[in-house]
Amino acid sequence: MRRLLMTLLFAAAAVAAEAREVFPLNEGWRFYFKSENTSDNARHVTLPHSWNTDPQREGSWLETTGNYLNDIFIPANWTSRRLFLKFYGVQSVADLFVNGHHVATHRGGAAAFTFEITDYVEYGADNALLVVVGNGSRSDVLPTSTDMNLYGGIYRDVELIVTGPTAVSPLYLGSDGVLIHAREVDSLQVSGEAEIHLTSKGEGTCTLTLDIAAPDGSTVFTKRQRARLDGRPVMVPFTVDAPELWSPGHPALYTVTAAIGEDSIVDCVRVRTGFRSVVATPGGGLQINGRRMPVHGVALYHDNASSGGTLSAADYDADLATVHDLGANALRSVVMPHAQYLYDRCDEQGLLVWVDTPLQSAPFLGDIAYYAMPSFEENGLAQLREIVAQNLNHPSVVMWGLFSCLRPQGDDVTSYLRQLNDAAHTLDPTRPTVACSDQNGGINFISDLIVWRQSVGWRKGSPDDVAVWRDQLRKNWSHLRSGVCYGGSGFIGHKSYTAQAEPRSNWMPEEKQTRFHEEYARNLQGDSLFWGVWINNMFDYGASRRPYGINGSGLVTLDRRMRKDAYYLYRALWNGDSPTLYIADRHRRLRDMPRQAFRVYSSAGAPILLVGADTVAMTEYAACQYQSDSVEVSGAVEVKAMAGALRDSVTILVGNVLKPKRFQALQRKAGPQPTN
Repeated sequence: MRRLLMTLLFAAAAVAAEAREVFPLNEGWRFYFKSENTSDNARHVTLPHSWNTDPQREGSWLETTGNYLNDIFIPANWTSRRLFLKFYGVQSVADLFVNGHHVATHRGGAAAFTFEITDYVEYGADNALLVVVGNGSRSDVLPTSTDMNLYGGIYRDVELIVTGPTAVSPLYLGSDGVLIHAREVDSLQVSGEAEIHLTSKGEGTCTLTLDIAAPDGSTVFTKRQRARLDGRPVMVPFTVDAPELWSPGHPALYTVTAAIGEDSIVDCVRVRTGFRSVVATPGGGLQINGRRMPVHGVALYHDNASSGGTLSAADYDADLATVHDLGANALRSVVMPHAQYLYDRCDEQGLLVWVDTPLQSAPFLGDIAYYAMPSFEENGLAQLREIVAQNLNHPSVVMWGLFSCLRPQGDDVTSYLRQLNDAAHTLDPTRPTVACSDQNGGINFISDLIVWRQSVGWRKGSPDDVAVWRDQLRKNWSHLRSGVCYGGSGFIGHKSYTAQAEPRSNWMPEEKQTRFHEEYARNLQGDSLFWGVWINNMFDYGASRRPYGINGSGLVTLDRRMRKDAYYLYRALWNGDSPTLYIADRHRRLRDMPRQAFRVYSSAGAPILLVGADTVAMTEYAACQYQSDSVEVSGAVEVKAMAGALRDSVTILVGNVLKPKRFQALQRKAGPQPTN
């Protein structure tokens, strides 16, 4: 680590540099569990790291405490400088020690945080860092209820920030210290304030310069002023004439620079932002810059099969490519925020983002999501403030999530939810708040937007019963600004080959998920009652508390290798750039009934269906959904669909391939076998 840092120092000295320098601290770490009692056998790891994705512990899930050790050399000529360690994500509680001295504690794995270590280091010497990390469940750290795996460890990057005595503060709620508030936005002018947090050792004032550069790089605003260094933020009013407004179709980004210094720059911070207005009304839906934007969104959890919660830039890029292929125009960051890299890409690509705070209920009756005690409520407010401050500058982020699927039990949670709502509006009055609810009662009237988590017809009844719920909502609650979200588990490996396959516990076949989505899409897609439709979820995710250790409600498997039928349904409905033709139920290759009907998703017009050598008539059941008449088939049959220039085909095997009793016996013996 010392050699790495010295190399960086020599490189920095070789070029003209501003006073602020930032060094990555992802290498040279040693990790061991607290239960091991000694670091003698510590593993060498590179950040990001999680002990729940450690190949040496494959198949195990741990809620425990781990220790991370590192040594960094601090040059003697840095005695006049200030040093900060910035952690971009630690799950869930972190204590930092420098040379044996406790620096600070951070509670919550949702956001970044920064500690100053200036007073704890020895200059001209190696310095010992110890980060104690715990991911065990606690009643004073949110979330206290979730089925998403909280992958313990330092799961995002770490940086060493070196500044002069006076600097733009790295300490304000884990942000960059520069927050842009656009108060009034239209095509003629943007007006607002830049909130700049400064920190200093001893000086009383400084010269502060604010510059705003347009997307083409030209300077459109500049202001220089004297600023007091009294701990309060400096508010710099600004205006931008004839702005390029950010929108999904035109994601224009401005660069804002805050610099300290008169004759020479002693510190400088640059952030990107975009200017747009966000308004939601019951009749007008969600409007970006005054234009209604029908939201086709997907929930994105914090997981994939290869890296767990330690998601890399390549992981995010691949997931975003899949989201774009689906045709979705919005993402929901469920439970907590993703890494800043994801929102930078959403800014550039024009995706809308809903960011959750970690107050939610998992579907387990033994869980308690809300503890009516000061430490719990203070932690929830603290995490909300961090989330807002760190993501405020992202124009793609258009709403703040307050809670998800809370089940009020005993203590009244509504007063606390109002505190959260008020805090979000105080920090950022320009964005609406949103909540996801599957309950009745007063909790549905606190946030600006409400998204109904609907599942009628999933466990009992029929999925098309959702039309009754929709009509009742329109009749009685059309004055609310309502969205809807839905989804259910479906594993490609859970197949029903026979028509009389016996019901079994934990049996979640893909075809049940497919039928559910077909009926919900038929009844809810395009309805002006809803400002947005959200699918739970884009990808399966790890859930150690569930059967098979996976929540299988994604449109794509956890390993990203297979796209389920429902994926192509929404691709046909949402992707207007690339047409879709897809034969559904293609993973059910073996069938025992001689009469078969087929379903096709097509956005390229009515398909022609060939079953063997016969052309079979198809009727449009719903938008982009086509059904065939029943036909008599046996043996191996190739099924082909054609629409315009598109072609799709699948081969099925129909008949007594296995005797029914023998087949069912084999199923009982093998049990359900998820492929992912």
